[in-house]
Amino acid sequence: MTDASPVPTCYRHPGRETYVRCTRCDRPICPDCMTEASVGFQCPSCVAEGRASQPAARTWFGGSHAGQLGYVTMTLIGLNVLVFVISLVISKGGALGGGSLFGGSTVLHDWFAVSGPRYPLNATPCVDNPGYLCGDGTYAPGVDDGAYYRLFTAMFLHFGPIHLLMNMWALWVLGRNLETVFGPARFAALYLLAGIGGNVAVYLFSPNGLSAGASTAIFGMFAALVIVLRKLGRSLAPILPVLVINAIFTFTVSSISIAGHVGGFIAGGVVAAALAYAPQKNRTAIQVAALSAYTLLMVVITLVTAAGRT
Repeated sequence: MTDASPVPTCYRHPGRETYVRCTRCDRPICPDCMTEASVGFQCPSCVAEGRASQPAARTWFGGSHAGQLGYVTMTLIGLNVLVFVISLVISKGGALGGGSLFGGSTVLHDWFAVSGPRYPLNATPCVDNPGYLCGDGTYAPGVDDGAYYRLFTAMFLHFGPIHLLMNMWALWVLGRNLETVFGPARFAALYLLAGIGGNVAVYLFSPNGLSAGASTAIFGMFAALVIVLRKLGRSLAPILPVLVINAIFTFTVSSISIAGHVGGFIAGGVVAAALAYAPQKNRTAIQVAALSAYTLLMVVITLVTAAGRT
């Protein structure tokens, strides 16, 4: 007498006989479809379903591990380089000149760098007062006139190739590490808010002339790295020489904006502290609230300052 029951076959490979079943869905699976579980084996469908139901892995500060790929850092570098190329084309190579360490300004700087009052176009030193600029009677609106966009756009402008290369090297080195620990979204917020904070400081303390460059955000990233190392219990010794060198550079090179560097450092420290020290419970909501409060403070400071100067 023989058993008439058919031999079960793998539900994904009907031609393969098997007596092993998935411990979750009880469907028969062949050796190629088995994934070992804590008890028995699971089929590919149940494994995928289980992974989808699990929360995504997060970084120490609640960000996505996608930051390890460095997409935000590379995008920011690409934007800065693109803007510099555009300035070269518009100025017909004028961005390479200027006679200083950081090269010359272009029409993009006239319209999009940080400048408090109206900025004279086609500017030259005034005959009666060489310390000030005189134009041909046409002006680009300054932040005092409501050109608040300058506080953002100035982060992507640079005075010459050396200025650009120095900042992009620092962005590449610092950005990849901070994007890894904070995740893409939080790192992007850190970069932009630190840069804007540094430019607000420029507007407050040295509004005349033009100020531009990613260094406001770069110095914010220096402060963020200090916060991260302290939070994780790591030593600051490896980065102290770099911080000292940049501090000396800031206060000894005449063409560097002290307000922008110091303001960016403080802003980056505040933003990074809000991200790093938010409690794990409701962490994302607390981080969003803290950064929103910081942004509102920057808006209020800018509006009050502009109102007092008009």
